[in-house]
Amino acid sequence: MIDRRTLLQLTAAAGAAGLPFSVQDNALAQANEWRHGLSLFGDLKYPAGFEKFDYVNVDAPKGGRARLFSVGTFDSLNPYTFKGNATGLVGLTIDSLMTTSLDEASSEYGLIAESVKMPEDFSSVTFKLRPEARFHDGSPVTPEDVIWSMIELKKAHPRYNFYYNNVVSGEKTGDLEVTFKFSESGNRELPQIVGQLPVLSKAWWTGKNDKGETRQLNETTLEAPLGNGAYRVASVKPGRSITLQRADDYWGKDLPVNRGKNNFDEIFTIYYRDSTVALEAFKGDEYDFRVENSSKDWATAYDFPAVKRGDVITEEITLKNSQGMQSFAINTRREKFADVRVRQALNLAFDFEWANENLFFGQYVRTNSFFSNSELAATGKPGAAELVLLEPLRDKLPPEVFTSEYTNPVYGTQKNKRSNLRSAAKLLQEAGWKVDAKRILRNASGEAFSIEFLLVSPLFERIVLPYVQHLNLLGIQTRVRTVDDSQYTRRVQTFDFDIIVGSWGQSLSPGNEQRDFWGSASADRNGSRNLVGIKDEAIDQLIDKVIFAKDRDGLVAATKALDRALLWNHFVVPMWHIPYQRVAYWNRFGKPDVQPDHSLGFPSIWWFDEAKAAKAKS
Repeated sequence: MIDRRTLLQLTAAAGAAGLPFSVQDNALAQANEWRHGLSLFGDLKYPAGFEKFDYVNVDAPKGGRARLFSVGTFDSLNPYTFKGNATGLVGLTIDSLMTTSLDEASSEYGLIAESVKMPEDFSSVTFKLRPEARFHDGSPVTPEDVIWSMIELKKAHPRYNFYYNNVVSGEKTGDLEVTFKFSESGNRELPQIVGQLPVLSKAWWTGKNDKGETRQLNETTLEAPLGNGAYRVASVKPGRSITLQRADDYWGKDLPVNRGKNNFDEIFTIYYRDSTVALEAFKGDEYDFRVENSSKDWATAYDFPAVKRGDVITEEITLKNSQGMQSFAINTRREKFADVRVRQALNLAFDFEWANENLFFGQYVRTNSFFSNSELAATGKPGAAELVLLEPLRDKLPPEVFTSEYTNPVYGTQKNKRSNLRSAAKLLQEAGWKVDAKRILRNASGEAFSIEFLLVSPLFERIVLPYVQHLNLLGIQTRVRTVDDSQYTRRVQTFDFDIIVGSWGQSLSPGNEQRDFWGSASADRNGSRNLVGIKDEAIDQLIDKVIFAKDRDGLVAATKALDRALLWNHFVVPMWHIPYQRVAYWNRFGKPDVQPDHSLGFPSIWWFDEAKAAKAKS
């Protein structure tokens, strides 16, 4: 299941048609009960009437400023369209029907919706809205707003259209009730997916702007959309910075799901075009908090005076999250990558051990799963529960799925290097590629094998270039091209690349988002997360086994089976991961004593500490 934070940061491709919805006043009779939250499997941690989440400090002071950063730029405040390069921060100004807790893997609690109910077959879901829910102009949040949001989001962005594809109708079933019906039953995740719906103002979006033009949800805009969340947009410098201001009259500030949250008066985000410049800006106290993604910088760049004085804190925080897959993602839409032996050869050419020792200061482990660092990762040979799912697909899956545990090639010695490159050369030859007299790899038609690595960050150049040397030894012609953020986004959205650095974050309860990641229906849809272009009947069926799992044990077995199918098709060259987050922040904040299991919680549950800030100044 994709989380709301990811959903609110969508910035990919162009619109698709909505489905027929109607606003009706007839009540929908359902033999089920209202509940305060939803859990994919098992019971909710927090019972009806709970006062707060365990990890928050309800006495946290309100005030101060949190300064964040982003590498890149933006030209729109509308994150709900395929067009432009939007800032996802506007998502902090828009509430959804339900919200997640940070210490549960697969649950949601009422936000705009005070309660929810659904039939036993999961064929629909009904939400009862809170009567006090308001937009920032004081207008109430209505069932019409909810239904309009579903319709128009599906039109405005293909990823919303895909994510809510199974929602076939929406009806007003009471003064404050909305019911959505689904195209299939038994999909227990669909009610929670609809619960993630951001609720927009129909009146504002169908109204006119200061120029007298009717607003369009599928167009870019630098006009701040009318929100209903804890923050509102205060100021914008296009492409450079955005400031959000806490809404003191926020309708939901005293809800149990919000107590101890949203403590900063302002959230300011500054944009940098270059990550190196961004790091130097942090050292210069231009912003407050960063998650460090560079092992080199973590090992070498945090010895500046403010760290030694204690004015900057560095921490490694372990979270109970799946690490997913970061990889060299191979675009199988290109004929040269269609043969699985070619893709396997590309993995054989990558020397992770050298990179880890010489580039990463030994901080990483090699990723051997699309669900790494979790119980969902396939290990050993498939067990009995997995075989029940895999056996009917035996003739459609690589034979290794049944016979071998997936492992990546290991370097570390000259002997291993020679062996891996010989194996890669043999696979390429078997796939029809042979080295000519000039040591160039060519197919039967005489076409040279060439690869362009498309990058958006110069930091990855030092990682790709040693890899390129091995590919050159195999006769593959290579090019490394680093482009700006906007060009990179557009090329990835339209699958105009050979190989990119692709990553897929995974929750501990995977579900319908797997169709977007690996499903045949998403392979040719611009803006999808099926970056490698997978069209595979067996994988489609295994995705459905994940989605329609009836209990946790079934979900784990289905996910492991899917993991094996993905790994043995060699769609990617796996990279690496660490089981913790590397964070650095200026010591002017307070944070709860209890660290939530699944998020750092900054800035949502941290707060500005006046005493620490005054001490740092002195």
